[in-house]
Amino acid sequence: MASAATAAYSGLEEVTATHCSTLQHIAAHCNTLQHTTTHCSTLQHTAAHCNTRQHTATHCNTLQHTAAHCNTLQHTTTHCNTLHHSATHCNTLQHTATHCSTLQRTAAHCKTLQHTTYTAAHCHTLQHTATHCNTLQHTATYCNTLR
Repeated sequence: MASAATAAYSGLEEVTATHCSTLQHIAAHCNTLQHTTTHCSTLQHTAAHCNTRQHTATHCNTLQHTAAHCNTLQHTTTHCNTLHHSATHCNTLQHTATHCSTLQRTAAHCKTLQHTTYTAAHCHTLQHTATHCNTLQHTATYCNTLR
């Protein structure tokens, strides 16, 4: 009986060794799965971070486009303000030119009234003013072509 007990014990050792080997294999597999799970969590976190960065990059591109558009609008506004200023200046010159026409007619009338020294001196001043007005009329005409 001693040999039957030894054989049974030997068989049990073999079953236990096989069982232990299987358990070790399963434990190693579980460790691999845990490592893979940790790696997957890291990858998911990285992917979420990348999505946030892509969204931020898209938002930045939109902001850059908007900034470029704003720069164009500022340039256009500055140009419009300059044109408005020029138009206002031209309107002033046109008003002055109209006034100059009146002065020219008065100067021409003065030529016919040069009877006294005082009237002649006054007419000379008006003629000088009329000459200046001709220059202003020329400038006003040029401004009208710029509109």
